[in-house]
Amino acid sequence: MRLHRNLCFAVIDGLTLIFNEGQYADKVIQQLLKRDKRWGARDRAFVAETTYDIVRWKRLYAEIAEVKEPFHRDNLWRMFAVWATLKGIRLPDWKYFENTPTRKIKGRFDELSKIRKFRESIPDWIDEVGVQELGENKWTKEIAMQNEQADVILRVNTLKTTKDKLQNVLADQNIETEFLKGYPSALRLTERANVFVTDAFKNGLFEVQDASSQLVADFLDVKPGMKVIDTCAGAGGKTLHIASLMENKGQITAMDIYESKLKKLKVRARRNGVHNVDLKVIDSTKPIKKLYNKADRVLIDAPCSGLGVLRRNPDAKWKLEPEFLDRIRVTQQEVLQQYSKMVKPGGKLVYATCSVLPSENQNQVNAFLKTEAGAQFKFVKDKKVFAHESGFDGFYMALLERKP
Repeated sequence: MRLHRNLCFAVIDGLTLIFNEGQYADKVIQQLLKRDKRWGARDRAFVAETTYDIVRWKRLYAEIAEVKEPFHRDNLWRMFAVWATLKGIRLPDWKYFENTPTRKIKGRFDELSKIRKFRESIPDWIDEVGVQELGENKWTKEIAMQNEQADVILRVNTLKTTKDKLQNVLADQNIETEFLKGYPSALRLTERANVFVTDAFKNGLFEVQDASSQLVADFLDVKPGMKVIDTCAGAGGKTLHIASLMENKGQITAMDIYESKLKKLKVRARRNGVHNVDLKVIDSTKPIKKLYNKADRVLIDAPCSGLGVLRRNPDAKWKLEPEFLDRIRVTQQEVLQQYSKMVKPGGKLVYATCSVLPSENQNQVNAFLKTEAGAQFKFVKDKKVFAHESGFDGFYMALLERKP
């Protein structure tokens, strides 16, 4: 592979924004890809994947390069040189790469690879929490899998098409997909492609949604005609899945504290041909109290550490702080206490997170069931999804039923 100056500069500019200015990697990369109209698919893939790679392995590469934060540009070029050397890419004779000790880099890599926190490139505290909650063996496997690049998984919008039809439509555009056993609405891309530019996407035939995330709506056990509330809807990936399972019949109330996210959901719903969703911003306790005892089904896709989806958001591990974890556990319990009251007697509630930590998952459910609000519910079942076992994102979901 030959390195091109303008592409490498784009990567360095992106890393400056992500590491030094705390910007989100996905947003930075979206901006970078608009930088030069002459770039082809391969150029754009280089910029996106290289930036993500260096973000993912920040701790390891910085240690090998012997640089510390905040990284000035020379530091970032040194980390880039480490990335290229470990990928077996020959460094051009640019001034940034003068005196790069390639042999030393490989030796240092072998040495550091024996220590998990460097090998998997994670902060000490996350490594400690992982071991404490999951044990050495499980955590070692899970965090290794969280560093693998995630597959692109589509969820077929059954309101508009079928899995077979969508597969054929995409194949006509040279996008090959395969079915996934145990995931009724999922198609996996056999090779990465930009699916957002296809007519199939623009016409709402599918959404991009990880296979584990697709399990949540199924777990909720919805039926056409029901009244369903998605309490932390965000931009609505699960809301739209619920709508398709309900065949557009019945009513879904999608709630969130961020109006901007619900606006995105509105656009997506229109594209998906979904018209049974009502959007509500949670700006006080009023909208919640109005819905007490009203819903057949309530989904609480709770805010969490996101430690099950680091493959998609590698910069999250550098932004997370121990204090955030403590705060989010308090929020999770508050949300369970408040939102569970919207379930009517005989109705069902699903509590879900994209975390693999028991303290955010089954421990929260057990604590809830021991409270006054929780005493009205019985535990039905739960599902713990680990990336190293499933090959998809780490997730947790628990199904509770309100006693009649």
